[in-house]
Amino acid sequence: MASPVGDGAFRDRRRAESFGAIAEQYDRARPAYPAALFDELATLGGTEVLDVGCGTGKAAVQLAARGMRVLGVEVDPGMAAVARTHGVEVEVCPFEEWDDRGRTFDLVTSAQAWHWVDPYAGAHKAFRVLRPDGTVALFWNVHAIAPELRERFDAVYEWHAPILLGRMNGLASRGSRSAEHARPGLEAAGFTDSCERRYDWLQTYTRAEWLDLLVTFSDHQLLAEPARTELLSALGDAVDELGGTLTVEYSTLVLLARR
Repeated sequence: MASPVGDGAFRDRRRAESFGAIAEQYDRARPAYPAALFDELATLGGTEVLDVGCGTGKAAVQLAARGMRVLGVEVDPGMAAVARTHGVEVEVCPFEEWDDRGRTFDLVTSAQAWHWVDPYAGAHKAFRVLRPDGTVALFWNVHAIAPELRERFDAVYEWHAPILLGRMNGLASRGSRSAEHARPGLEAAGFTDSCERRYDWLQTYTRAEWLDLLVTFSDHQLLAEPARTELLSALGDAVDELGGTLTVEYSTLVLLARR
């Protein structure tokens, strides 16, 4: 099915498929998701899970730990290779083109990845492979940082990478926008009873840990040199000037819908 969406992150394939070159760093640096989320998913019924855009397996591992049988679909071979080291079964293919071979599932998940999937074609495929009363669960980590640090970071971005100016602003609402972008496709596919959940938590980073994380963001990773190195150095100096660590307020935002 052709998507009626005229733009969207999923059309930027250079960014969408940029993570494989740093798959091990992604696995190391990206935060996980709250245990309470997976505890709730485990209560929805059934044990067969399809994890769309499984990446390095961060969600799949937590689902498997709760007794679920998880199959991952991942577009990038490098990311899939890391997931397999964690015991995740992965088939490498864009989800829109993936051959389900008649297999069906109780739960379809997508952690930090649905914005890289065509929201209409992906929703129709998810609907097709779900069993009756199955659930689709799409979720994203979003974050906010203290205003004084955000202002300091903005000054660095303005000087070294103005194209990314505001990168630290508004991220606490980005997951909500992703959910709203996904919702019309789910409704068009026939999903009902959609609802949202939110899980709040904190994580503290050292300078090195924060810079390690930033490089896993596609817009930072694809920034041309020497601008990227200079940007990261200046951001690290900003962290040092404000005490050497930063505490990030995370929210995991979840969109659930029933088949």
